[in-house]
Amino acid sequence: MNSLLRILLLAALMLTGARATAHEMSMAEMELRQISPTEFQWRWTASGNRPASEVLKLVWPEDCRAETEVVRCGSAGLSGKLTIKGVGKAYSAAMVKVIWLDGQSRVYALTGSQPSVRLHASADENPSGAWSYLYLGIEHILLGVDHLLFVLGLLLIVRDRWMLVKTVTAFTVAHSITLAVATFGVAKVAAAPLNAAIALSILFLGPEIVRRWRGETSFTIRHPWVVAFAFGLLHGFGFASGLAQLGLSEAQIPLALLLFNVGVEIGQLAFVIGILLLERSFRLLEFHWPKLVERLPGYLVGTLGAYWTIQRVAILLRGVT
Repeated sequence: MNSLLRILLLAALMLTGARATAHEMSMAEMELRQISPTEFQWRWTASGNRPASEVLKLVWPEDCRAETEVVRCGSAGLSGKLTIKGVGKAYSAAMVKVIWLDGQSRVYALTGSQPSVRLHASADENPSGAWSYLYLGIEHILLGVDHLLFVLGLLLIVRDRWMLVKTVTAFTVAHSITLAVATFGVAKVAAAPLNAAIALSILFLGPEIVRRWRGETSFTIRHPWVVAFAFGLLHGFGFASGLAQLGLSEAQIPLALLLFNVGVEIGQLAFVIGILLLERSFRLLEFHWPKLVERLPGYLVGTLGAYWTIQRVAILLRGVT
């Protein structure tokens, strides 16, 4: 990979790497419960360290007026565009759950790129609302700096383009499997050991990158797709944390899972293709940099992998004691 590209990647990752977590999302959750044909009781049901009401501003549909706990709408009911300002800053996403008088419910996911959603006066499904899960998947992967660092590590190891296709495909298949398994509740992994294991997967690639530099070989260098598949199973459980927080009903899970996973893949492929295109562009410019500078991204993978592993193992041990 061209050295100038590596410097750009190094700078971007160093700016965000120290705060990265294993695909965890700070999710604000709001419930809208219908109490009459034109009235809904609303409240924030879950939020992070900072109360959602302090950092997120609601902009209700035009015909609706909100009071402390109740929003009153006109004859059309709760219908129109709802916007939550501030999503993507203190909170990476917000979930709005609408519960009608007949017990039916609908969940909407809002993100920094999609801070608005069009509400409807009944529980009838509107296909356009489902696309919020696609945007949520894209943002979830692009905010998962540790996942992107793992992918970068694979790119530093794999030189053959066909092998790269196999490796990325194996990683995709693996995390798609565990994403589905976790979302349907078949299996679940506690956050603390999962975070530590994901950090260890990044640390694992550090020595393999060094072996590649030295012209040595190993199982990982010969069969990177196998390693990508194995660690992809871990990362899939990490992806599931974002979707699990939405509190989806059984009827909503299949479509939400499909679109969320497609969003994750779009974000991942955009990252890989972007790196490959930049690499080719800078190679054509024939920049020449010192070898130490060229190897900085590899050192970054190993260093941050070690840092996150120590940090997350310490958190895990504190939880045990």
